Amino acid sequence: MAVCARLCGVGPSRGCRRRQQRRGPAETAAADSEPDTDPEEECIEAGAAALSGAGGGRSAGPSPPPRCSLLELPPELLVEIFASLPGTDLPSLAQVCTKFRRILHTDTIWRRRCREEYGVCENLRKLEITGVSCRDVYAKRINPRVKSGRFMKILPDYEHMEYRDVYTCLLHRYRHILGLWQPDIGPYGGLLNVVVDGLFIIGWMYLPPHDPHVNDPMRFKPLFRIHLMERKSATVECMYGHRGPHNGHIQIVKKDEFSTKCNQTDHHRMSGGRQEEFRTWLREEWGRTLEDIFHEHMQELILMKFIYTSQYDNCLTYRRIYLPPSHPDDLIRPGLFKGTYGSHGLEIVMLSFHGKHARGTKITGDPNIPAGQQTVEIDLMHRIQLPDVENLRNFNELSRIVLEVREQVRQEQQQQEDGPEDAEGCSRQSPQEPQRGPAQPTVEPPAEKGSEPGDGGAAAAAEQPVESGQGQPFVLPLGVSSRNEDYPRTCRMCFYGTGLIAGHGFTSPERTPGVFILFDEDRFGFIWLELKSFSLYSRVQATFRNADAPSPQAFEEMLKNIQSLTS
Repeated sequence: MAVCARLCGVGPSRGCRRRQQRRGPAETAAADSEPDTDPEEECIEAGAAALSGAGGGRSAGPSPPPRCSLLELPPELLVEIFASLPGTDLPSLAQVCTKFRRILHTDTIWRRRCREEYGVCENLRKLEITGVSCRDVYAKRINPRVKSGRFMKILPDYEHMEYRDVYTCLLHRYRHILGLWQPDIGPYGGLLNVVVDGLFIIGWMYLPPHDPHVNDPMRFKPLFRIHLMERKSATVECMYGHRGPHNGHIQIVKKDEFSTKCNQTDHHRMSGGRQEEFRTWLREEWGRTLEDIFHEHMQELILMKFIYTSQYDNCLTYRRIYLPPSHPDDLIRPGLFKGTYGSHGLEIVMLSFHGKHARGTKITGDPNIPAGQQTVEIDLMHRIQLPDVENLRNFNELSRIVLEVREQVRQEQQQQEDGPEDAEGCSRQSPQEPQRGPAQPTVEPPAEKGSEPGDGGAAAAAEQPVESGQGQPFVLPLGVSSRNEDYPRTCRMCFYGTGLIAGHGFTSPERTPGVFILFDEDRFGFIWLELKSFSLYSRVQATFRNADAPSPQAFEEMLKNIQSLTS
């Protein structure tokens, strides 16, 4: 440590001014009487002086310019320098010398690290003027025997807490769980967003809007939160249920996976029993009562989901998911969308682009097609030209056009399979390239003059928009059902695609032909020919931090992992 101090030019140190103000007169006098340097530092400086004196007699040249030492800088400037360094480097810096260690106790340094690395803008000393209401400070604790109940304080006393404790014991300790996650709830899945919210780390469960209002904003509710109740001690609280926060536990199982556990499951129960819990869940999940749902099959699906998901109210495992990477040649910006799925209600789908194909992967699912499966796949090399509005109303006409394109795709696949062995070997996909899709091999378009083979895909198709700029008229064919009749009446372009259908329990899955309709940057649709059904998708308008994939390969690996869990 002394060697490090010598290399850094560390010398006398009088300590932190803030600590001197806290000391009494006697303590200050005692501190000033202490030697300013450590014994090891004095030995090193003495040895260095002897060496320089011995060497001075050997050379008669001009003396070197004086070396600038960090110690000569005023403490205020050192605070600014240290505050600009990453928080993970500060503990190592504190081990260099006594002066650095004293300066790193300045709370301004850690407050800046909390703000720049985690977005914490709250002032620990002035929480009362930052919008924290009495409702956030106190919560009503329900007591069945007392009608009025009583109140308990749920926020700690931050006035005597330091930003260093917030950074080291809360933000840095739980940094690995920040971002997007998919809970393991069987076929239903989910979307969890763990964020730094003020002086808390909160896990928000994102829920689609009530069926069939696909254009409405997402709903969300807290599942757990982490904060400092005492200095250097983080507390995990479960937020499930209607009786306020209670004791919970978080365990980081392995990389990109963690689990939560509730230690007080009695807070999840309601006084009216399971019947009251079901009615409350139904209002929150569907925005209606069971009597308002006349479809018998839909009632069965809703009851089945409540029974299944209520088994996971005490312990859940989460696996990390990434947002799809974007590319300038993508047809539209990839991301998360809300889509209609008949009696199953609204579900969350991730749209991503993979060369000449696009995929829609379910983040939330149902007993037929579970979460993690690829619900739709779009062939961006086979664009479909829709007929005029009058002919488009005829379902048979649309079906004829789509089946002709499917036959063309099959013939191109057959030609590739029947080609010479050497050509087949050259066309095999290298391990470094992302996969193009499990059921749709790539089809290379004829290269235009002046273009390289392999260029194209979504960009080539996007170069053919309707020249008028208004799009072409669109209307659903007669006989095609839709949960939401408020769909756009114009579209930009259409492509051939396939949709995944299966029986209950994901039995006998198969891909069936369909039409992908691009309405605008934030909405698209898909017509399932075999089901005679239409799904409308609308973009999730939310900003997610810590959700970008570190590399395209990491995103592809994530898709494989979530799909294998439900295969």
